Amino acid sequence: MTDRIQEFLRNRRREGQDTEPCLVVDLEIVRDNYQTFAKALPDSRVFYAVKANPAPEVLSLLASLGSCFDTATVAEIEMALAAGATPDRVSFGNTIKKRRDVAYASSCGVRMFSVDAFEELDKVLAETSEPGTVCVRIFHDCTGADWPLSRKFGCPVDTAAELLTIATDAGWTNGVSFHVGSQQRHLHAWNEALTATAHLFADAQSQGASPSFVNLGGGFPGTYLDQMPPIHAYGTAISTALNRAFGNSLKQLYIEPGRYMVADAGVLRTEVVLVSQRSRDDAQRWVYIDCGKFHGLAETMDEAIRYRIRTEHDGGETGPVAIAGPTCDSADILYEKTDYQLPLALKEGDHLDILSTGAYTTTYSSVGFNGFPPLAEHYI
Repeated sequence: MTDRIQEFLRNRRREGQDTEPCLVVDLEIVRDNYQTFAKALPDSRVFYAVKANPAPEVLSLLASLGSCFDTATVAEIEMALAAGATPDRVSFGNTIKKRRDVAYASSCGVRMFSVDAFEELDKVLAETSEPGTVCVRIFHDCTGADWPLSRKFGCPVDTAAELLTIATDAGWTNGVSFHVGSQQRHLHAWNEALTATAHLFADAQSQGASPSFVNLGGGFPGTYLDQMPPIHAYGTAISTALNRAFGNSLKQLYIEPGRYMVADAGVLRTEVVLVSQRSRDDAQRWVYIDCGKFHGLAETMDEAIRYRIRTEHDGGETGPVAIAGPTCDSADILYEKTDYQLPLALKEGDHLDILSTGAYTTTYSSVGFNGFPPLAEHYI
């Protein structure tokens, strides 16, 4: 919670504009995070994961700082280009793309595409106007991540070697990517994947392929309920693992931070709708707020991402709570098993400030489930 955000929220409250939940993002924190990240991994080319927060204000700022962009759709490609990125700074990183979207991206000048299957590589080779760069994504089990990404994406290394060979034969620059999972807790999560990638490079080269880069994906954390290592510690650990796996032979390194760039820059203000007990002798209160899973807090699914919460009664006596959203859906429970303790003085009409919500909130907000409007957003 920066001074700038606090002042914005105070003004909003004085003017009577705090009737609906909203996200407030301090762009100075985004700027600081980008610069800190670039120093932690100075030899990497940064591709911001647009899906984390695609607000024009965020994209324009990052484009002005020199960031590249990892996009998942035609819409995200257009957002990155509109923000000032040139096509050579845009990667079509989704491994599941419509054929016509590949062709459109190529017509826009985008030359970097990710694949993890023969069928997807065939599509890219057929629908692009000239050879570019293909990134082959391998499977990783995402151990240590609060938000794993292991089941849907990636191919085995033997398949990857064949894909790299096909890409080389077609005249494309090529390399390997993996993702260790979002909100990765373990500093050494990249070790095993980098070792496997180095072996893959050797196997692919023996088959005539010429992979030249590694894309480390994302995984760098925001600041939630549990303490995480600082970003420079991740940079040191990754640099050590890279040197062990590749020495000085790696020509190019790409990296795709999303959450780290924007999470801590945002605060979500929400109002308490109801505080109740299921029975008079139940110690746990139920706190219902006007923002839930369908309004941007989808990452509370399975209580995976555990946000920090502040109230205007902090410092007083607390008790255990379950926290839920306002909709008529029984899945709209944010926290019931995690031990959240909120002030006993908390009551209807009070505000909760949910911290580090700048990533994966506005884009998860529904367009009108139960008649609730999408999450409002402000960039300062």
